[in-house]
Amino acid sequence: MAGTYRIIGAEMSPYSVKIRSYFRYKAIPHQWVLRNAASQAEFEKYAKMPIVPLVITPEGSGIQDSTPIIEAIERLFPEPSIHPDDPTARFISSLIEEFGDEWGNKWMFHYRWAREVDQIASAGRIARMRVPKTSEPEHAAVAGQIRARMVDRVWFVGSNAVTAPQIEAGFADMLDLLEAHLATRPYLFGGRPAFGDFGLWGQLYELWKDPTAGALIEGDAPHVLDWVHRMLSPRAEAPFETWSRLAPTLMPILTGQVGGQFMPWTLANEKALAGGSEEFSVTLGERVWSQKPQKYHARSLAMLRAKYAEIADKTALNPVLEAAGCLAGLRG
Repeated sequence: MAGTYRIIGAEMSPYSVKIRSYFRYKAIPHQWVLRNAASQAEFEKYAKMPIVPLVITPEGSGIQDSTPIIEAIERLFPEPSIHPDDPTARFISSLIEEFGDEWGNKWMFHYRWAREVDQIASAGRIARMRVPKTSEPEHAAVAGQIRARMVDRVWFVGSNAVTAPQIEAGFADMLDLLEAHLATRPYLFGGRPAFGDFGLWGQLYELWKDPTAGALIEGDAPHVLDWVHRMLSPRAEAPFETWSRLAPTLMPILTGQVGGQFMPWTLANEKALAGGSEEFSVTLGERVWSQKPQKYHARSLAMLRAKYAEIADKTALNPVLEAAGCLAGLRG
C-alpha cells in the first residue's frame, strides 16, 4: 500500500505499543509487524540498533527510539496535535513522557521478572512470538532460555532485593495518584491524548497484561484501567485542559513521583556516569536506592533539558517545576 508505514515491534515492548497507539490516534496508514524470524531480514536492513520499535517510512528509511519516532512523525502529521495549547501543560506533558519511558520502565520490568508467576507467563508469551511454530518441547526450551536471561537482567533497571520494596511501593502510590487524576477526564491532559499519555501508557499497558501488576490495576484502579483500554485506540473526545484545571490532581504526581523519585535518580545517574562510577546510591524519600548507572538515561535527560531551554517564556512554568522539585535538574 502506497504511503504506508511499517512498525516492526513486539507486543510485550512498552515502546513498541506506545508507537502503535500513536499511529492509531493519528490515523496514519501503517502495518504492525512482529519482530521475529520472519521479519528479521527486513529489520536488519533498516535498523541501526538492535532495538524495537523500528518504523520504516514509505520512502524507505528507518527510524528508531520511540520518542524521536513520535517527534519526527509529529512534524509530518501535526494534526491532531499531541501537545497541549497551554505552555505549562505542554512542557509538563513532555516531562511525563520522559518519566514514563525512564522511571515507569522500572515498575514494568521489575514486576514482569521478579516473581515466578510473571516470569513463566512472560517468557512463554515471548517464546510464542519469536518462534510460533515450534513443538511444545521446543517452546518450553526457548521459554526457559528467555526466562533465565531476563531474570538475570533485572539489575539493569535497578531491581534488586533492596530496591524491590521501593519499586512496588512507588507503583502503588502512582496507581492511587493516577486513579484520582483520571477520575474526571479520559486522558492525562484532558479530552485527548498528549505526549505524556503515550510515554506513561506504554508501561502501564504492559503492567496490566502481567499477572501480578495486572491484578493490582484491575482491583484497585478502575479509572486507570479504563484509560489503559482507551489508549489502545485513542481519539480526541474534547479539548486539552489548562494547567490550572489539571494542577489539583496532576501536581501530586509531579511532586511525589517525578520530582521526588525520578529527578533525583536521573541526576545521580548522570553524575555517576560523568565520574566513571560502576555503581551509585541516592536517597529517594527516606530510602537509599543503589544500582549500576545507565548510559541512555543521561542522553534522554539532555534531550529533555534541550526542550526546556527552547521555551522562551518560562514565567508560569518555572514556579510549577520549582514546587515539583524538577527545576534545578532541568537547568543542569
